[in-house]
Amino acid sequence: MNMQDAMAKPVRHSRMAMWRRQHAWCLRDSLRQLARRPLGTALTIAVMGSALALPLAFYLLLVNVQHLATALGDSQSVSVFLKQNVDARGANELAGTLRARSDVGAVTVRTPQQGLGELAAMQGFGDAIRSLPENPLPFALLVEPRAGTDRVQVAAMVRAVRAMPGVDLVQDNGQWRARLDALVALGRRVTLLLAVLLGTAAVLVIGNTVRLDIRSRADEIAVQQLIGASAAFVRRPYLYEGAWYGLAAGIVAVLLVLLLEAVLAVPVRDLVASYAGRLHFGGLPWVTLVIALAVAVALGWCGAWIASSRYLARLGNSG
Repeated sequence: MNMQDAMAKPVRHSRMAMWRRQHAWCLRDSLRQLARRPLGTALTIAVMGSALALPLAFYLLLVNVQHLATALGDSQSVSVFLKQNVDARGANELAGTLRARSDVGAVTVRTPQQGLGELAAMQGFGDAIRSLPENPLPFALLVEPRAGTDRVQVAAMVRAVRAMPGVDLVQDNGQWRARLDALVALGRRVTLLLAVLLGTAAVLVIGNTVRLDIRSRADEIAVQQLIGASAAFVRRPYLYEGAWYGLAAGIVAVLLVLLLEAVLAVPVRDLVASYAGRLHFGGLPWVTLVIALAVAVALGWCGAWIASSRYLARLGNSG
């Protein structure tokens, strides 16, 4: 190792140590500035936290609507109810005819006894079923379209099945599922737009707050620039300030969503019990909440960067 390399190594270490000290000072200074105005800081964090909690609440609603759709029937199955005079042999023959179709994946034959047992297992139907003198249910076929079949092909299959002899009623279970999927897709779009709008509002709120703070410390900034401070050095405390705002607002938003989940826990438990446990509702995963915190910090940093950069650019133009 020559003398030049030996001198360069301490210089690099000293620069890294200076960089760490500068960031540590900016971190502490930004916290002190927030603590100097506790009421204004608390109000800004509360407004931002409430704004960020709304998209999370809508997303929580969408997730549980999807759980509801899965529990009540996730497939595009078609229920075919046969006439009362069709016996087991006729039901099996019709099932074989349907299985031979290219647009049918599987066909399941449901006997009247199976249908009556399912009704008896449902809450509120047991006493009524036991009072019946005989089984009034016909044979039924559960037809599953072949994988990859679109709604147009399923609709054509339903029309063909309705025209078959011995068929009394055809119930296309995939229609309500398609409507629900369209509703969920619309909800996703609304949630995304709401998140963008409220995220923009959060950036503007933090930007305005940081702008007022910069204006109140204009003399301090002027002194820093006179002694040779760079624009990055002057901007850095305000970036940390915006990040602190974002982190605190993200924590408030997460706490509000967790509070919402706790408030809804009892009625949701009663709803699940009424469906004999077939429904499943859950809260937002922790990964989503952590991502929400990271996004809140990024929004705060972005608002502070916009406000501080505009102020410094204006000073440069005036100078």
